[in-house]
Amino acid sequence: MTKIHKLSSELTNQIAAGEVIERPASVIKELCENALDAGSTRIKIDFIDAGLKQIVVQDNGSGIAADEIDLAFMRHATSKINTNHDLFNIATLGFRGEALASIAAVAKVDIVTNTGDVNGIHAIFEDSNKVKQEAIASPQGTKIVVKDLFYNTPARLKYLKSERTEIMKIVDIVNRLALGYPQVSFELTNQQKQLLKTTGHDDLRQTAANIYGIKVAEKMLAIYAQSPDFKIAGLISRADDTRSTRNFITLLLNTRYVKNYRLVQAIVDGYGTRLLKGRYPFAIVKIDLDPLLVDVNVHPTKQEVRLSKESELARLIVRTIDQALGATEHEIASFDDANESKQTKLDQLEFNLNEAVVDTSRIPVEFSIPNDLTDDSSKVKEDDTTFVSLKHPRQDEHYLVTTTWDANVQAQTALSPFSASSLSSEVTTSSEQILVNKLPQLQCLGQMHEYLLATADNDLYIVDQVAADNRLAFDKLLLQMQAENNYEQTLLDNIILDFSMIDFLKVQDKLADFKKLGLNLEEFGGRSFVLQEYPLWLENCDQIQIKAVIDLILAHINAPLDKIRIELAKKIVATKHIRRKSLNSLEMVEMLTSLSNSSNPYHDPFGKIIIAKISENDLRKLFQK
Repeated sequence: MTKIHKLSSELTNQIAAGEVIERPASVIKELCENALDAGSTRIKIDFIDAGLKQIVVQDNGSGIAADEIDLAFMRHATSKINTNHDLFNIATLGFRGEALASIAAVAKVDIVTNTGDVNGIHAIFEDSNKVKQEAIASPQGTKIVVKDLFYNTPARLKYLKSERTEIMKIVDIVNRLALGYPQVSFELTNQQKQLLKTTGHDDLRQTAANIYGIKVAEKMLAIYAQSPDFKIAGLISRADDTRSTRNFITLLLNTRYVKNYRLVQAIVDGYGTRLLKGRYPFAIVKIDLDPLLVDVNVHPTKQEVRLSKESELARLIVRTIDQALGATEHEIASFDDANESKQTKLDQLEFNLNEAVVDTSRIPVEFSIPNDLTDDSSKVKEDDTTFVSLKHPRQDEHYLVTTTWDANVQAQTALSPFSASSLSSEVTTSSEQILVNKLPQLQCLGQMHEYLLATADNDLYIVDQVAADNRLAFDKLLLQMQAENNYEQTLLDNIILDFSMIDFLKVQDKLADFKKLGLNLEEFGGRSFVLQEYPLWLENCDQIQIKAVIDLILAHINAPLDKIRIELAKKIVATKHIRRKSLNSLEMVEMLTSLSNSSNPYHDPFGKIIIAKISENDLRKLFQK
């Protein structure tokens, strides 16, 4: 057994840095928080190669005194707390004194700082050691240049995502800081290309416009409420202006951006039934409270906190948002009006169209329609672990253990491997596998309400007209989307689409996929794209519908293109609100023929049953003959 020994200071610094500095965005967060604590009113950030090659953060704050430079780069050295009492009464963003020491442990740091004297101080740190210090002329404030991040811990690099993803994380954290401090001017650039600029005029709506776009910000509603312990203020979007993830909800506790599932859920609950399923609002909720009611010393990054009177605060948020929205909200129909059935239990006679099976005396069996396919990979990974609700068990690939787990495993292990020819774009049940290509030639009898009645081989078939129309419309749309040449129609007036910087970067990264779908988006300056033509499969083309299409694609950003086409086709069919109609004999025959040739004549794209069969023997049993 190896002997117990004390770790070197270099190794302990790198271990400590691993908790605080996870990626380039962590460096920018820590340096910006230091700048804000120093009273800065202007903060400029620039980075190269997603921050791995270089990060520059410059502010006009109070600076660091010459005789405190060495101390500032030591672990647990800070000017923000002095006693145990201060630890439970924290009014600053930082307090541990770990940021500069952690950064210097995994990168090369060049600092120029001035407290307002004639000359400032220039120092260079490598491997947590100072290698140079000199006097230099400089303005008041601090400029820190971080180079070659993780150069001495290369194993950390393999845990980073793509360059585009790391840039989006940097943009996201600076956006949150800017929303928390609208009185501070932030400027974020990537190799001198501007990603964000705020005015610092202490106008939250203007800051929101700089981040989310003018059209979103100008429609947001102001909220305000106060109780003996809490004060709430901020901006929320109307119920018709939503996104498919919670990423546009910003929760600020004493100006600190925090993650708290219960409070975020309270924001969503404040919308009540106004929100469509799976949709989330833009929200900037600033909460002021006594620092004694919150413990921020529970996580190295200080983004997770422990709150006293959390239930009382959640109720205040729900009530405030509900009152702000009022009774005048109007839902705007978009591709998200779909009320997709998640699971349908069919209490009916099971039927089998396999000609080799003639016994109709078996016991009725319940069918279980599979859940609509969804893609959780477009969500930010943090959401999977941060937002967990015990009331709504998750059904994604990480949480598959259910009460039917053992039975499912047994059924799956009994299956033979799939052949390449058996793979299809839609999932079908084992019963459907038996029925494939077994739909007989149906002879139409007539129509009763929304049902078509048909017969074949002395058996009665009942066809749900609306479900059949949905299936046929879905198949038609999917074929149009899969066509090599998506024929396009020129718009009379070009549509200009504004995005937040994060969505702009996502769209920019997926322009090739948009083009394959027939959406030729071109950059139009700033964070905008222009659309001059639209595909024929998109019948009604306006800005709301185009944004809904793009939002759905972004929600499945990492999904294969075929999966995106399926989801798009389902959403478009859902918005058509197909209703029953009276058909003549020719139209009924045409529908039954088309249904026979469809990709799945037994279920519509949302899992609802299309056709049911009642055999002659079933009828005899029904009438007790």
